[in-house]
Amino acid sequence: MPATTYNCLDPDERVQGVAAAADAIRSGDLVVLPTDTVYGIGADAFNNAAVEKLLATKRRGPDMPVPVLVGSWLTIQGLVREFTDSAATLVEAFWPGGLSIIVPEAPSLPWNLGDTRGTVLLRMPNQPLALELLREVGPMAVSSANISGNAPATKIHQARQQFGSAVPVYLDGGEAEIGEPSTIIDISSGHPVILREGAITPERIGKVLGVDPESMRRK
Repeated sequence: MPATTYNCLDPDERVQGVAAAADAIRSGDLVVLPTDTVYGIGADAFNNAAVEKLLATKRRGPDMPVPVLVGSWLTIQGLVREFTDSAATLVEAFWPGGLSIIVPEAPSLPWNLGDTRGTVLLRMPNQPLALELLREVGPMAVSSANISGNAPATKIHQARQQFGSAVPVYLDGGEAEIGEPSTIIDISSGHPVILREGAITPERIGKVLGVDPESMRRK
């Protein structure tokens, strides 16, 4: 199937692109979409075959689980075992935006995102096009749009050069606004730990949680 790029800065093409992307997701295919941080490659989070296809396309193993993007604050409550005070504080402070949160997943969810050890990494992006698609199709498994080991794409052509026809739908929303990956914080057990520094600084996170930023950095 040939790949199609939709210029979603054009209102008419945006409508066509979102519809094509939604059809692709529902059919178990992959989509490249813009987020506020970098471009992402995404699939239906609950379609295990599609998630396997995503990992294979990135040349990445299940030892690096795929994050899940959501289109609203409310969605997270159905995906986690417990919506803790820490999670609520971080969501209210930084969503939508560049913070990814690792929390214990709800035990009954029929997904396979990789070797998650009972947790899930969640984020709500601050990108209108991404949010429009997420609200149309529901939670998506989304990883940065790059072959594993390469730099994440911040422009659509960089993603297309890497994935080619392996992805049938590319949504071009212009250059990614932030241009660096999200910060990842693990609040799944005990003290919060920052696993990757990125768009949101430890100092900002520490301020809202009332903890020393240095105490959250991995030793």
